[in-house]
Formats: sequence, C-alpha cells, structure tokens
Amino acid sequence: MSDTPTFARRRFLTGIGAVGLGASLSACVGPTITARGGRSTAAGAGAAVLDPVGTGKATGTVSFAHWRAEDKAVFDTLINSFVKANPDVRVTQDIAPSNDYQSTALQKVKGGKIGNAFAAFRGAQFVTMDKAGLFAGLGAQPFVDNYFAELIKSGQATSRAQMGLPYQLVFNMPIFNEAAFESAGVSEAPRDWDGFLALCDTLKGKGLVPIAWPGGEPANSGQFLNPMVMNNMPSDTAFAEIEAGTRKVTDDWFLATLKQYQQLAPYFEPNSTGTSSEPLQQLFASGKAGMLATGSFHISAVRALGATFPIDLIAPITVAADKAKYEGIYNATFILGVNTAGTAQEASLKWLQFLSDPANASVYANGTAQHLTVKDVDYTNPDLKRTAPWLEKKTLLAPRFQFNNLDIRAAVEAACVAVVGGTSPDEAAATAQAVVDQKRGK
Repeated sequence: MSDTPTFARRRFLTGIGAVGLGASLSACVGPTITARGGRSTAAGAGAAVLDPVGTGKATGTVSFAHWRAEDKAVFDTLINSFVKANPDVRVTQDIAPSNDYQSTALQKVKGGKIGNAFAAFRGAQFVTMDKAGLFAGLGAQPFVDNYFAELIKSGQATSRAQMGLPYQLVFNMPIFNEAAFESAGVSEAPRDWDGFLALCDTLKGKGLVPIAWPGGEPANSGQFLNPMVMNNMPSDTAFAEIEAGTRKVTDDWFLATLKQYQQLAPYFEPNSTGTSSEPLQQLFASGKAGMLATGSFHISAVRALGATFPIDLIAPITVAADKAKYEGIYNATFILGVNTAGTAQEASLKWLQFLSDPANASVYANGTAQHLTVKDVDYTNPDLKRTAPWLEKKTLLAPRFQFNNLDIRAAVEAACVAVVGGTSPDEAAATAQAVVDQKRGK
C-alpha cells in the first residue's frame, strides 16, 4: 500500500455547489484516526488540551504567525469579518519568509508574545514544535469535524491526538504555462523520462527557459525533489529510511535521481543554483519560462505579477511509462495551532474555528488559489477549477517532509543543487551521506 491517498471518486462542483472530497482515502504510514475527546496530556512536552470552544464573544489580542506573505490581503479581509463578530478581539499578522520561518518560528512562538495562533510546516517543524509542547491539544473541538479526517493526520502527535489542523492541500510540483506549451506544439504531458527531456528541449528551442528552478533558495529548491523521486523511490518512505539509517543517499535509486538532475541542468535558467523564487515568479509571469518548479502555492503570486495565461500542473515522470506509480505530488500543510505559551487562547481558538468554517475557508481558497482540507468548500477560482483534476489523480504525499531532522534534509537537497552546479553525482551523494551519518551520531 501507498503512504498517500488516491484522490478518487471526489465530486468537484465548482461554481455550483460545494466540493465533496470522497471518503475513499487510505494510508499505511502515519497514525490511524481515532475518536477524539478526553483531556490527554500525552502529546507534546506536557501540552495542555483546550476545552471545547465557547459560544460567547472572545477578548484579547491574537498574533497570527505564518509565512504566507502572498495571502496577507485575504487574511486581512477574513480578520475584518472575524473582528466584526468579535469586536473585543484584535488580530495581527506576523509574517516571515518561509525559509526564515523554518529556522526562527520555534523560538518566536516559544516566547509567547508572537504566534498566539500560528502555522507550522508539515514534517520537521511540526514534530519539533509539538515535542516542545507549543501546540495546545485541540481535544473535542467540534469544528475539527469540518475537515477531511485523512487529510489532517499530519497535525497529529505520536499519541494520535489532534494538535494542529493542516489547512492547505497543495501540489508540490511544477506549474506550467499552457499557452507556451501550445505555441511550442506540446499538447499533452510526457509520460516518461525521455518524453520530459524532449519537452524541455522543445521549449528551449522556442527561446523559453524550460524550467525556472530556485536552486539558491533551500525552502523552495527542494520542492522539485518531490516529483523527481516519487517514482524512483524503492519505497514510499525511503527518505524516512535514509534518516533512520536503513537506506543511504549513495544508493542506486538516489544516484539515478542525481544523474537526472544533471541531465536537466541545461534546461534550468542561467545561474540556477544561485537564484531565488521571486525573480523566477516574474520570469514565469512574463511568459519567458515554460515551467516554474515550485508548486501550486505560487499560482496566486504569479497572477499578482500579471500572468494572464492558463496555468496547470505537471510532474516529471522519471521512469518508463509502465513503471510509474504516481502522477504527481500533494501535501497537507500550513498546520494551524494554538500556542500553549501565548495569551488570548480562547480568542485564538475562535480564530481557528472561524477559518474552519466552510464559508470562510471558501473566501481563503478562492482568494489565494489554494485547495483546502476543509469539507464543503465552494471553489470558484478559475485556477482551482483548472487544477481540480489533480484531486483525482494518483499522487504521493510530499516525501521531502518525511525528514524530521532539517540538517539531514538540507544535506540531501543540497546534493541536488551541487550536481546542477557541476559536482559529480557520486561525490555529491557521498558528501550528503557523510552529513547524514554525522547527524545520526555515527
């Protein structure tokens, strides 16, 4: 079995009614959903469990910490609506760039003054914050039932208690310019590796940068690793096994991936290993790049930069067509939580309740071009409609977030950057494995 649900038999009723993401989801990795309730303190380092949210109006100031600067205006709209219903509450946004948020949010939130309500990345950051006892357990909050149970498992502690709520359902794979593809004579996505290389060659021949890849920005350069390994991995948990020591970066399957990065190097923009995502968003928005190798979470950003062409998602199939297990990548992230160290916990909890309401979630989704884990969201955004078929494709839960040690993850991802920069795959893999061994205490 896979560690990812296949998004099958989902009804996508955009512009007419709500979306029903069918209940036919299964997973082997991660905890099974159990009944919520009780006042367990097993999750996190003595984390408190919140009482069910009250019906009265809340008071206090809520600092909402997150990394989605591109969502600020939509959150401001939602905050205004929230404050109208709770006039004694003030909500401010504390936003840091995603890379900075990865490295500094733990200490900021731990201090209690920033992030009364906060978001966490799936994987290492959530695990670390939960172990530090920063997430207040959600206990028997009735609004948790507004979410698809299978899609919020990444917000559970080892004890299977629900500590946070993954809000976003994103696709960590390249977005592409449909108009540019059509002008280049490309009518369908390649089904194998040779086809993907041929696509890149065709786009380059038309004067385009085939793949805009932010190799100089660790927070986003690693997103492309997700689809690059999805069909190369010998198991769906291979990255977790590298961290556990049962697999190595020097194994044949990962060396094969590095060699494929080497093949793609001529198709990235010049100085790709030193480029960040912001200028590449502009490059893509201007129609000069065929693909932007980050994810669906950047669609709204390129729209804000003036992109008017149709945008869809594409993933490199790195194996022969008959050997491909997966068509793409998804992730359930932006894990919303209430800070145990913060004040105004009732107001923070009400803010989460407010965001969990399908009507408010619809405002967020359509304003940011983000699919969500909330049930009954009414998707009217044209980009969400266009990418809706990916909800029914066979996709793998983003494997780069299997790493709980960020130094190990950084070393593995840096090997890809090094190869694009000219280092041999064998040397890059050996360097990364040395870091893995060191961090594992060998």
